[in-house]
Amino acid sequence: MNETVKKDLINAAKNAIKILKRGDYFELKELSNHTIHNASIFQDQYSISNAVIMYSLSKVLERGNLDGKKYIKLLENGINFLKRDDVASYKAITKKILQHISKSDLKLKMYIEKVIRQAEIKKGTKLYDHGISIGQAASVLGISQWELMNYVGKTQITDHSKPPDIKEKIQFTRGLFE
Repeated sequence: MNETVKKDLINAAKNAIKILKRGDYFELKELSNHTIHNASIFQDQYSISNAVIMYSLSKVLERGNLDGKKYIKLLENGINFLKRDDVASYKAITKKILQHISKSDLKLKMYIEKVIRQAEIKKGTKLYDHGISIGQAASVLGISQWELMNYVGKTQITDHSKPPDIKEKIQFTRGLFE
């Protein structure tokens, strides 16, 4: 497992535990967005599973279908497995968490699809940020241009360039007419 991914998974689990203890389940959705970002960069199953868990937990807990406190121990076990580099046990604990969620909410498959879709859109945004057209980025990832444009419009990707110098523009324009 990539060391960066492992550290991020541990941090995400620690943050999730804090959130579960406070009972502010909306924050889990924000945590899911962060892990979706990693899933789009590293494209590893662990980041994707983590994003799905955080998003699913937020949805299920917001509706009051589960008691968030029972997931704290499972997340703590996951942290311990990661710290010991016991990837097989970590994989088993994530599977167990997803099984618990799916038993309480039949919409888990829909959550998984949404998280993967969000990861694809974020990946498309990164491609666009690196100079690939929106049309090509959408085509490469199999997403619609509209979805990608909608997300790019909400980000500040196009705001990275420095604003044009007005004096330079005036001099350039005057130079055209001399």
